[in-house]
Amino acid sequence: MEQKTVMRSRVLGRTGISVSEIGFGGWGIGKTMWGPSDDSESMRALHAAVDLGITYFDTAFAYGHGHSEKLIAKLFKEIGTRLTVSTKIPPKNMEWPARAQTPLSRAFPPDWIISCVDRSLRNLSCDTLTLEQFHVWTDSWIKDPLWPKVVETFENLKKSGKVRFVGVSAGDNPETAIEIVKSGFVDQIQVLFNLFDQRAADVLFPLCREKKVGVVVRCPFDEGSLTGELKPDTQFPPEDFRSHYFGGSRLKETCERLESLKKDALGPKASTLSVAALKFVLSFEAVSTVIPGMRRVSHVQKNAVAPDGNYYSALELASLAKHRWIRNFYV
Repeated sequence: MEQKTVMRSRVLGRTGISVSEIGFGGWGIGKTMWGPSDDSESMRALHAAVDLGITYFDTAFAYGHGHSEKLIAKLFKEIGTRLTVSTKIPPKNMEWPARAQTPLSRAFPPDWIISCVDRSLRNLSCDTLTLEQFHVWTDSWIKDPLWPKVVETFENLKKSGKVRFVGVSAGDNPETAIEIVKSGFVDQIQVLFNLFDQRAADVLFPLCREKKVGVVVRCPFDEGSLTGELKPDTQFPPEDFRSHYFGGSRLKETCERLESLKKDALGPKASTLSVAALKFVLSFEAVSTVIPGMRRVSHVQKNAVAPDGNYYSALELASLAKHRWIRNFYV
């Protein structure tokens, strides 16, 4: 079994901020779309994260209409210090994922951006948002007539001290965020990347290293399958979005693929699939931190053993590349 290690850190791109290799994904503690959750257990998980050296916390207004943000603010108050937190502006039309044909005026008009920043400042009980992100993104918006005004809006938010750095949370296809990284506008990008969906390593990661844009990886566990704890007959509550994500024959096919994946992923470096999933992500130098969702203390404890520096070699990554599986279960 993997032994507890001292949490390692990396620099979040050109922001210069040092962040823990494992970050805290705050979607689940928002009490929406992941089934039942308990605030007291969520707070215990947050405190356990701090105790184990986690310094990066990811949240969004959409995670329970600010509930996740408020719990993280409560954590910071209880520990008497503020750690690095990133949050996100939801699209005004509440449409996930972003569609290329959607006008920027419907998703992120300037007045909406300003009001959302102010709302998150209140929820997080702070005067400055270290990192504010667009919660959805499509590169078509760079060519939208409103884009210069959006850029100006963020420049003014930075001048006023309300926002330090700006990022985007890319859709499941990393190619939809190539141009925004090239533009130099963003300091950070959050992207889906895991043992199944490895596309971000092809073009996006090298580009982010060139532009010194920090990379935050979400969904390292493919919404739970890469923890190794799901079975073909696993049932999800109706309010848990995974009842759709793994609906029909999807879960059965996923579990079948996992059996083949384990043969290449497990070994001296990782005795469990969840550790293997995190070590895979951290094997890429472009990655600053990975943010698995954590709602319980047990989640935090299992994830915190992964960042030991003993990651996959180029040869091992080449072997794992044959398990690429590109599909979109979100639709």
